[in-house]
Amino acid sequence: MCAILAAAGRGARMGQPKQLLELAGKPLAAWSLATIASVPAVTQIVVACESDERSSFERLGANVGCGKVQRVVSGGARRQDSVFAALRALSSPAEFVLVHDGARPFVSTEVLESVIEQAREHGGAIAAVPVKDTIKQVSDSGTVHKTIPRAHLWAAQTPQAFSYELLFRAHENAEADGFMGTDDAELVERLGGATIAIVESSYENLKITTPEDLIVAERIAAGRTSR
Repeated sequence: MCAILAAAGRGARMGQPKQLLELAGKPLAAWSLATIASVPAVTQIVVACESDERSSFERLGANVGCGKVQRVVSGGARRQDSVFAALRALSSPAEFVLVHDGARPFVSTEVLESVIEQAREHGGAIAAVPVKDTIKQVSDSGTVHKTIPRAHLWAAQTPQAFSYELLFRAHENAEADGFMGTDDAELVERLGGATIAIVESSYENLKITTPEDLIVAERIAAGRTSR
């Protein structure tokens, strides 16, 4: 199993690059990188990051990657570009590929292993959590059109895992069509015919996007390091 850590991006909403921000004494991306590297099924890891951060991530990989970080590549302007760059950089593509956001520090080994297991069974799998809020569909004029029943609504997270052939073809098609999706599963969905399983994750597996998210993350990290 190959793993890709998507760790590029300038953190516009954070006001600064976030993947190397300190969280409880270590870089933000180190949390998820170490957890991914600890999973026996993962045999190689490629990190996609900002060009000027490659040396920092190479050191990080050497420190916490359990010898599994084989390449650190420059990411693109969009997350989708970064994942595709990492896919192309895999030295010996395995049958399946797992993708995780470097800005989600609290992924668990249990969720990683479950996503891998379900991807092997179905061809694709994603971590997600049930939607807790009431979801409103809004018209172009900014008024409520209708309420969408949330019984079957899930908020997608990472990790996400797919067969290498399926994921590569999904990215290749998206690039050819000029299509930009919000996650890898959306690109796979465009191809049609793929089954993507849902693995229930944790609400702690949040993505650090804003300064407020970082405050929440610091509280979670403090609770974990004090155990």
